[in-house]
Amino acid sequence: MIWRIAFKSAWHRRVGLLLTIFSISVSMFLLLGVDKVRKEAHNSFVNTISQTDLIVGARSGSINLLLYSVFRIGNATNNVSWESFQDIAALDEVAWTVPISLGDSHRGFRVMGTNEDYFQHYRYGQDEALAFQEGVPFSDLYDTVLGAEVADSLGYVLGDEIIISHGAIATEFAAHDDKPFHVVGILERTGTPVDRTVHISLEGIEAIHIDWNAGVRMPLEISAEQARKFDLEPQTITAFMLGLENRIQTFQVQRAINEYREEPLQAIVPGVTLAELWRSIGVFEQVLAVLAALVLFSALIGMLTSVLSTLNERRREMAVLRAVGAHPYHILLLFMLETLMIVVAGCLFGLLLLYVGLAMARPLLAELYGISIALTPPDGGQWMMIGVAILLALIISLIPGIVAYRRSVEDGLSIRI
Repeated sequence: MIWRIAFKSAWHRRVGLLLTIFSISVSMFLLLGVDKVRKEAHNSFVNTISQTDLIVGARSGSINLLLYSVFRIGNATNNVSWESFQDIAALDEVAWTVPISLGDSHRGFRVMGTNEDYFQHYRYGQDEALAFQEGVPFSDLYDTVLGAEVADSLGYVLGDEIIISHGAIATEFAAHDDKPFHVVGILERTGTPVDRTVHISLEGIEAIHIDWNAGVRMPLEISAEQARKFDLEPQTITAFMLGLENRIQTFQVQRAINEYREEPLQAIVPGVTLAELWRSIGVFEQVLAVLAALVLFSALIGMLTSVLSTLNERRREMAVLRAVGAHPYHILLLFMLETLMIVVAGCLFGLLLLYVGLAMARPLLAELYGISIALTPPDGGQWMMIGVAILLALIISLIPGIVAYRRSVEDGLSIRI
């Protein structure tokens, strides 16, 4: 009975309540959307690299080493000699190594020199290996393998020719246009910086720089075919990843590399440094979450204001209910049920908005930011947010309920229209 009265009373004021429901739904959309994107961004962030025990580079900050070696952000303060790389790769504890050489670019995308071991040992997500959308790994000196975003953004297909530029900023004078590369492979999308990387061999990196010195092309040019006859073993690399035979030895090998006497090197554990980096930027996500919560709170206050503003119009309704024997708790229950219907409707509509918005934004987030959003049901934390919002609304609904039942029957019946 009380449910029917609450529904009819709410339906009578449906225009104003629909606006309140819309306000709450937008607030829930923001609150849950921020939480969802935050968690998916965190998952994409920490899953950028997995099953790699150590990353080794020139001694600098651990976060800086992680940024340029994994995320292709920034540049190394120094390089690692090829001899040092070979010494460490030959350690009994080391199972595999993947060298990395950075510094060049192609139309805004970073170029990375590496070897075939990269496609075999690099892992992301939950131990997922790199897979080819089409094509094969590079085998010739002038072969290149593109990340999915590079191919999609620039419209490349197998067999296309690309020109690599010297440095991170492409200019007419920095193009290695005498040594073009040919696309032989395109990787599946990973949601990681791999998607935004142009991969070539270490020998390819050496070949395009064989007639360059200190960032300037030398007067005596060496053609692409002539470069094949030179010894193209690299002298230095930017960094390298390694996996160990036994992960128990991680910190032992890390300490040995950090104390390497031939040159100053630094080894970092990717997972530890990822957590450190996320903590340093986590304050921004907390600010967004607080702002979203404030938006929801303001919507609930708006709902309270809307209900209180209608109390004068509902004085006769309340008086009639009291006159026919309704107890004070019936009045309170009436307001609580109306509030419950409003908030539940707002939460459900907010969830609908969230999943429609996520479905539309998924391709854009994956392309621009490498964040892969999974359209999964709300998790425990999000259901808790919805529950807290409903509980707060029910508590707030006590205010107009108390105000209404304290008014006397005579006062309500004496109102003139």
